Amino acid sequence: MDVYEAVTSRRAVRAFSSEAVPMRTLERVLGGGRAPSGVYVVTGGALAGLKKRVRARVVTGDAGDPPEYRMYPADLPTSYRERRDAAAAVRYGALGIGRGDIGARSAHVAGNWDCFGASAALFCYVDSSMGPPQWADLGMYLQTVMLLLRAEGLHSCPQMAWSVYHRTVANAVGAPESSILFCGMSIGFEAGAVPHAVTDRAPLTETVTFITDESMSGCGR
Repeated sequence: MDVYEAVTSRRAVRAFSSEAVPMRTLERVLGGGRAPSGVYVVTGGALAGLKKRVRARVVTGDAGDPPEYRMYPADLPTSYRERRDAAAAVRYGALGIGRGDIGARSAHVAGNWDCFGASAALFCYVDSSMGPPQWADLGMYLQTVMLLLRAEGLHSCPQMAWSVYHRTVANAVGAPESSILFCGMSIGFEAGAVPHAVTDRAPLTETVTFITDESMSGCGR
């Protein structure tokens, strides 16, 4: 699989089979991704135990731990909010979940903390003293990992949702108190015959500006 195919086929999968991911494959991917120090990979009984503990919090209506960062700006501009809402509508629509079906939506969200059935999970931490440039480095690292997973025939789903129960995760993996859980990532083989959404992307003309020598001719006047 070349890099272009890996990019175009990568998506956030939310339905995995129970098939175990070979440890040697995870080691090869994470070695190629040049993992930073704050990465934990959980599988087997350890992951089952973590899922059970978080599930116990979810079913009691526990809203989670005090947030360590804001997932979205409090004043998210209208254009970005509309795109986020449209993507959610497409995803829930593909699953046959109506906008007013709060129970079904909540159940789908709760799937995050079961890793959507995946047999492996990665948790990515950053030292609390780090700033936005270092957080950007995490994004670049995680994208590399997700593309290498595609090269191995695997899928993934990055999940900031895990930060909602960050204390439970930290207790499970032994993360230091000086670190912040940025996100989790479910890793595994995609389950077959499960509907998934294909969300639209903004056209290139809205996101990229090409500057040529000719278009720069008026600069400096």
